Amino acid sequence: MALRLVMFSDFICPFCYIGFETVRRLKPEFGLEIEWKGFQIHPEWPAVGMAATEYRRGMDPQTRRMMWARIASLGETVGLEMKSPDLLANSLLALEAAEFAKEHGRAEIFEERVFRAYFSENLNIGNQTVIAELAGEVGLDPDELNLALESNHYQKRLSDNTLAARERGVDGVPTFFVGDYPLVGAQSEEVMRQILHRYAEKMAAAK
Repeated sequence: MALRLVMFSDFICPFCYIGFETVRRLKPEFGLEIEWKGFQIHPEWPAVGMAATEYRRGMDPQTRRMMWARIASLGETVGLEMKSPDLLANSLLALEAAEFAKEHGRAEIFEERVFRAYFSENLNIGNQTVIAELAGEVGLDPDELNLALESNHYQKRLSDNTLAARERGVDGVPTFFVGDYPLVGAQSEEVMRQILHRYAEKMAAAK
């Protein structure tokens, strides 16, 4: 029996990218079924995005560089090359597009592509043209996606994700649930492996 893992995540969160890649690496080992739930953490950011320097204006440049050096180092542990985005994107359209990808059986490959576009290629994932191009790259129909985005077809689903997160006590991302057990923040591959082993053993003992 496959283990099911639920992950509440947002594309603009670097630790979500690291956590996403970590569980992807463990997926074959445990036969993981990963359910990704989009949870927008900064709906107040402008739709067009904003310069990274506008966020936490009181942070001095050296502190900002050190913070990103640490994030990049964590990313390297799971094979990621991560850079600080110049533009902080509003993630709403990307999260809606992820629901579209889920419906069309391309969720994981699309999610990886969006994370990489934002944290490695400095693309504005809040831009609908960019999102449609990324969708096309992974085999989705850009025109069909554009129609869905323009009709706000997936906004209720994102609202439902937010409600589900609140009901489970989630107030930050990434938050993982292995069964009913919550795990907050990006964990090392070894820590996540140990947790999954314990849960697998618990499930086997319960049979």
